[in-house]
Amino acid sequence: MTLRRLSAGLLALIASAAAAAAADMPAPAAPAAGPCKATIAFPSYGGIIAQNPNPACVTVPGLGDVYLGGAVTGYAFTQSSSFPASTTSLPSDRSGLADFSNLQAFVQKPDGAFQFFLQSGLYTVPVLGAPTFRTLEETRLLFGPVPVVYGKYAFNEDWSIQGGRMPTLIGAETTFTFQNLNVARGLLFGQENAIDQGVQVNYAHGPLTVSASGNDGFYSGKLDWLSGLVAYKIDDAQTLTFDAGANLGRSAVSTYATPLLQNNSAIFNLIYSYNHGPWIVTPYLQFTDVERDERLGIAQGASTYGGAVLASYAFTGHFALAGRVEAESQTGRRGSGTTSLLYGPGSSAASVTLTPTFTYDRFVLRGEYSHTQLYDIVRGDAGAGVTGAGFGRYGDRTGQDRFLVEGGVTF
Repeated sequence: MTLRRLSAGLLALIASAAAAAAADMPAPAAPAAGPCKATIAFPSYGGIIAQNPNPACVTVPGLGDVYLGGAVTGYAFTQSSSFPASTTSLPSDRSGLADFSNLQAFVQKPDGAFQFFLQSGLYTVPVLGAPTFRTLEETRLLFGPVPVVYGKYAFNEDWSIQGGRMPTLIGAETTFTFQNLNVARGLLFGQENAIDQGVQVNYAHGPLTVSASGNDGFYSGKLDWLSGLVAYKIDDAQTLTFDAGANLGRSAVSTYATPLLQNNSAIFNLIYSYNHGPWIVTPYLQFTDVERDERLGIAQGASTYGGAVLASYAFTGHFALAGRVEAESQTGRRGSGTTSLLYGPGSSAASVTLTPTFTYDRFVLRGEYSHTQLYDIVRGDAGAGVTGAGFGRYGDRTGQDRFLVEGGVTF
């Protein structure tokens, strides 16, 4: 049995659990107890930067309470060993940059039977070990000025269905900087999709949450992915989550937002989270696989496997220190082929990130240091003018240090 068939089987089990539903559906979910009293849970936050407990709200006749929010943050960074100049239409990586990291507004109706969420504006998604572009460039290359917009119907307190442009079910880190413990996403995030378009069914009762989604994977516009998530809340502090996704067809789309190899892959994550008192700790494991397909130019199959630990400790109500360590490897022998999910066949990478964070009311200021180290890569040769798979002008460097600061307000 191929991994793709196994993926389809696992995801079908998740999908059937989420779809088995609807025979026993009571009346739609009841509205909130009073005007502008709903609990806002979206967009999700990583723990240090908290959701606004008193968001702005207007009551719209015939629609109900509509909540308004946003994130306005700026950032600046400098890094050693930028990536080689791009040979494609993409912008070039930079050794330093100052820009907005978020200039976004949120509009949502989070209660009642019919709900919706809209997120619009400019953003950047910095990722370790990857080029970083200006915010206008990233917004254009990724998901455009409306990265998230969906409608949702809640059948009752347990069951709901939603459709549109939604955050992925995959992974332990979310897309935008203000949602996470660290400013930049980690190495494992590079194998995951971030935003997809499709339909999602949700079930939540007691300690169990199950979601299943038919979607377009890495934002390809082709509905050939099936994704699923099962989360079990062990107690008030601990949650265990398994998520998976796979392209059940084949897609030749290849853009910055839709990398050909990752979009034709299968991915699995096992995530444990602990959140109690001053501590947030989230270790997780990841496995991905892409199969050979000469029609798409994938001459060799390849897999990645890795793990990470994200953690934060709050020293006071206003100051916390977050960190992340991770390691990831790709199968194969160095220099043996062209299928590169990481930094070439047989390559590995590791990173460490530290993010001291100061918050006051809705304001946030944080610094960040990260180091990314590459192993077993094909290095470039400056003398011969040959570009390798690493950092630096000729791809011959194996280490990159990045210093970053971000500040702003969420509301």
